Amino acid sequence: MVSRSYLYVPGDDPGKLRKAAGRGADALIIDLEDAVPPGGKQRARSIVADWLTDRELTAQPEIWVRINPGAAGHQDLTALPYRGLAGVLVAKTETRDELTAIDELLTRREREQSLPLGALAVVPLLESAVAILDARDIARAPRVARLQVGEADLAAGIGLDPDADGRQWAPIRTQIVLVSAAAGIAPPVAPVDTDYRDLTALAASTRELARLGFVGRACIHPAQVPVVNAAFDPDPVAVRRARELVHAYRESLAAGAGVFVGVDGRMVDLAVVRQAERTLELARRR
Repeated sequence: MVSRSYLYVPGDDPGKLRKAAGRGADALIIDLEDAVPPGGKQRARSIVADWLTDRELTAQPEIWVRINPGAAGHQDLTALPYRGLAGVLVAKTETRDELTAIDELLTRREREQSLPLGALAVVPLLESAVAILDARDIARAPRVARLQVGEADLAAGIGLDPDADGRQWAPIRTQIVLVSAAAGIAPPVAPVDTDYRDLTALAASTRELARLGFVGRACIHPAQVPVVNAAFDPDPVAVRRARELVHAYRESLAAGAGVFVGVDGRMVDLAVVRQAERTLELARRR
C-alpha cells in the first residue's frame, strides 16, 4: 500500500508513542536515532520494544523504526520484536555492505521470531555525498524497498545553504528518483520540512516534490500530516480517469493488444497504466 505521510515519533517518549497512531499519518517512523540522546539509547529500545509488544496489530498506520548507524543499529535490531513492523530505516547508510550485514541480522532474527524470511523491508537514509554518489549500488542491496534522503545532514556535509530551495536541491532529488526507477524499487519518500509552522509553504513544496516523482513525505510534526496527505491525494477527476484507463487497458489485453489509443487521442501502454494504478493506490488512502 502506498503511504502519503510518514510521521517521525521519538522512541524515548511513551506518551507520544501512545498518541501516534491517532495523528492521521499513513505511516509512523519510530525514531531511535536523532530524536534520542546518546545516553538514552538503551532506555529508548526498551520503551519501543514494550510499545511494539503491547500495541494492537492493525494494517494502518504502517510502523517503521529508524535505527542508528553501525553497531548501535545492530543493537537496535537485536533488542526489538518485529511483530507488526513494516521495516526499518537505516540512518546514515553509505555502502551496500552495511545493508548486506543488516539483511543477515534480520534473517536470523526473523527465524528466531518465527516470521517469514524477508518480512521486514529496509529503507536506506542517504545523508552524505558518498551515499548520494553510491545510491545506485545501495538501491540494489537486499530488502531495499525505497530510498530516502536526509537533506539536513547532507546540506551540512556538502556546504549547501540551509535555506536552499527546490532549485538547488533539484539535481540531487532527480537523481534519487531516477536511481529508484532504475533499480525497480518504489519511488522515494520526500524529505522533511523542518519549519512545521509554515504550512502554506509545506503544501507548495510537497506538490512540487510530487511532480518531481516523489511519493509520500516524511513529517516531523503532527500539524504537517494533513497538509502532506492532501498534497498527495489525487483529485476525483484524476481518480475517475485512472480507473477508466486501467479498465480499458485490461480490456485491450483481453483482446490481444498491449497498446491502445485512449479517449484523449494519446497512446496508452503499460508505463501509462502503472502511473494510473499509483493514482488509484493513493486514492485508497483517503
